[in-house]
Amino acid sequence: MKQRPFAQVDVFTTVPYLGNPLAVVMDGTGLSTAHMQAFTDWTNLSEATFVLPPTHPQADYAVRIFCPGRELPFAGHPTLGTCHAWLQAGGVPKGRDVVQECGVGLVNIQRQGTRLAFAAPPLRRGGPMDEADVQLIAKGLGVARQDIVHHAWCNNGPQWRGVMLGSAEQVLALKPDPDVLQGLDVGVVGPHTQGETQFEVRAFFPGNNGLAEDPVTGSLNAAVGQWLIGAGLAPNSYVASQGTCLARAGRVYVHRDAQNQVWVGGESVTCIKGSVQL
Repeated sequence: MKQRPFAQVDVFTTVPYLGNPLAVVMDGTGLSTAHMQAFTDWTNLSEATFVLPPTHPQADYAVRIFCPGRELPFAGHPTLGTCHAWLQAGGVPKGRDVVQECGVGLVNIQRQGTRLAFAAPPLRRGGPMDEADVQLIAKGLGVARQDIVHHAWCNNGPQWRGVMLGSAEQVLALKPDPDVLQGLDVGVVGPHTQGETQFEVRAFFPGNNGLAEDPVTGSLNAAVGQWLIGAGLAPNSYVASQGTCLARAGRVYVHRDAQNQVWVGGESVTCIKGSVQL
């Protein structure tokens, strides 16, 4: 074991403890997959990341991303939180953007003032879901089938199934059935009619005790942004709120640029900084 630089970062918030926390081990060299997974499970956080030297010549660093029980090829809040910690630790990018190497390949990260934004990876699967899946999700969410006004596959590594309800109020009122939604990654979005955010988002996925809800989810918002903007259901730029039902105040900034690249951004704050023995 050795002492390794460590940070715990709160992502998609400017106020500590109101976003989605992330454990970042700044030096993951020499750690096996089993060690990384065991540490991730021990943290009881939704994700932990391990920074490694890049293998691709364009990358500034490589990262492995874990959630309880499995490794992820990509995840949004770990991407922004890891980049935030890397920059705070003195990391200097080779170019204008920071380039992260991870399971899906290279991910560009822009610095937009105090905010970081990652380029949403291409969808691995999009388009409408099968009607049987939609009916199952409606049952699991406790809503009528007609309450789901739009739906799509939102697979960008995590196999999100996205559904849109008629309003943010419907999204906030959901009480999903973990038995029905067992094994599914489900993202739900609904429009706000007033206020600072245009959409409310909730993310449900398999957890250690059945169904879990993620406070703020970068990968889901990336996929949903591509879906909604591409389908004309959202403007080229919008702000989504997430985590409201978990007493969080996540804010996700989604923008499609002139080259049709969708960027997903948010603020991050470091809550714990020190070292960890691994």
